Amino acid sequence: MLFIGQFLHITNQEEVEEADRRHGEFYMIIEAENEQLAIGKFRRRLMDYRVGSDFFVGDCSIFMVQLLEFDRFPRDNAMVLNYKSTAGDPLMPFIGCSIPSHESDACRIYDWQNNRPEVDGHSERLFLQFRGDEPAPQIIEGQTQLGVANPQSDA
Repeated sequence: MLFIGQFLHITNQEEVEEADRRHGEFYMIIEAENEQLAIGKFRRRLMDYRVGSDFFVGDCSIFMVQLLEFDRFPRDNAMVLNYKSTAGDPLMPFIGCSIPSHESDACRIYDWQNNRPEVDGHSERLFLQFRGDEPAPQIIEGQTQLGVANPQSDA
């Protein structure tokens, strides 16, 4: 199976000035036999990035907000993944739509409350966290509650 994970992150949270702190999002893709193996591979790769790149510096928290599972990718008709529309200034909440189609827009409302993302009004669970310059993260267990979307594709 092919898995695509969507992540939100905050970095440099130890910094006093807001302009020195960062937040953002990213996606990861992996082929794995099941959801648990995919999540483990995502964690290991994030640890590699922490040590070998400028990603995820300082006090950093990473939240997995979505996991998509595919048995194949579409061949004839391209599929939109994670359409995003943001209201007003960048600090405002945004609406994100995963794999929208004519049958369903699959939209959710994303917001930040006290440096923790909320999706549709529910606080997301922490996926991985780094402190300072430590390369080893605090592994947060219990992340299997994440709903896995298994969209229909038109092979």
